Amino acid sequence: MAVTDEAIGKIKDMIVSGTLRPGDRLPKESELAAGLGLSRNSLREAVRALSLIRILEVRQGDGTYVSSLDPQLLLEAVSFVVDFHRDDTVLEFLAVRRILEPAATAMAASRISDRELDALGAQLDALGAEPSVEELVAGDLEFHRGIVGASGNSVLCSLLDSLSGTTTRARVWRGLTQEDAVGRTLHEHRAILGALRDRDAEAARSWATVHIASVEQWLRSTL
Repeated sequence: MAVTDEAIGKIKDMIVSGTLRPGDRLPKESELAAGLGLSRNSLREAVRALSLIRILEVRQGDGTYVSSLDPQLLLEAVSFVVDFHRDDTVLEFLAVRRILEPAATAMAASRISDRELDALGAQLDALGAEPSVEELVAGDLEFHRGIVGASGNSVLCSLLDSLSGTTTRARVWRGLTQEDAVGRTLHEHRAILGALRDRDAEAARSWATVHIASVEQWLRSTL
């Protein structure tokens, strides 16, 4: 592993320094191994590891390329790791989301377009007054994804997207067991949308905090 780690570090240095840029094709294996002072086996292991976390892309019959290094692509690895969370760590993920998502919602208040606001409103209207828990959770994910996307920060958007999936089970459970969870969620969504329409960043931040904290508070009381 130490030799593989060294190989990974050397390829990383080439990318960070700009020697290799997004979309560049890596030199032939024999040339790259000789140039970096590595064995071909350790180089192959490093390429395999970096491909798994989307730094490199191996194209059969064509060679190995540096990926786009787009935040959404790179943070898929975070989402993969997060999927292994235990039930008792859901609260920790919710706490992180409670820190980040209200900030993203406040950022969106000055950036979100009228067209995007209308789309969010239409999405809420389509749910109706009594959606199923599954419909509500799916709608909740899309609602917040749309708002965070309007923040203009692709890293924040991708990071929150990877974190939100971990709380889906908690939200479904809440919808099945807590009285008026559906109605409360819809009300909070309307309040967030209203604050965004008013371009009131602090109100949008506050309602987003309330929205996430209510799930967190309920889950804390049930564990």
